[in-house]
Amino acid sequence: MFNGMLAEQRRLKILELVREEGSARVSNLSKLFNVSEPTIRQDLEKLEGEGYVTRKHGGAFLKSVPQLVQTMTLEHLENMDKKRLIGQKASEYVHHGETIILDAGSTTTEMVEELALKQNLKILTNALNIVLRLGAVPNCTVFSSGGQFKPPTLSLSGEKAADFFTDVYASKLFLATGGISFEAGLTYPGFNDLYVKKAMIKAAKEVFLLADATKIGKVSLASLGGLELIDYFITDNSIRDEDRLRFQDMGEEVIIAE
Repeated sequence: MFNGMLAEQRRLKILELVREEGSARVSNLSKLFNVSEPTIRQDLEKLEGEGYVTRKHGGAFLKSVPQLVQTMTLEHLENMDKKRLIGQKASEYVHHGETIILDAGSTTTEMVEELALKQNLKILTNALNIVLRLGAVPNCTVFSSGGQFKPPTLSLSGEKAADFFTDVYASKLFLATGGISFEAGLTYPGFNDLYVKKAMIKAAKEVFLLADATKIGKVSLASLGGLELIDYFITDNSIRDEDRLRFQDMGEEVIIAE
């Protein structure tokens, strides 16, 4: 899949994957990047030396995982000022009594405080941090998926998580992403999430994509599909005019959080 990739590029993709999944096995990485297992071990040794991962027999795990889980902290906390504005703007589109789906992610998590003020919400999610924060709010009824636990995103993933969303209906989905490309579409660091996000999209009447503008032009490992999957894109005011116009030309409404 990634033939001819330079070593530094490959290590960055490996780190991106581990930051999303929490761990990775040498054998799986070898197949994914079409290089030998000794080459992958060298990559992991390099990443360990840089302080990102801890190697174990057969693979490696993200060094920060124990602390993340103990403190219920997300791994991806870049651009939080923009993410807060996006989360607050997204909450304006949630009305009393609605059933909504919240994807796991640092930007969707920023909706929580405003959602707690809404009345009679039903919230379906694969994010354990959202479950714990909104589950104690009397006005919210929270339903959690099952699935494989991913420590960096405090989320549940894989086919079991996807099955949870198969027979439900929600008026709106608030979707996270790893990268947005006009060519590659919506992309993510890990493949397990694709099952879940496809099921979420199918279950929702309207899809709101939440992402700061730094995600535009970024391409991760796994492709969910084209931008036609979404109805609305909520982002920050640093989006370039030409990008905004391209979204609008594709029929996607761009909402700026300020």
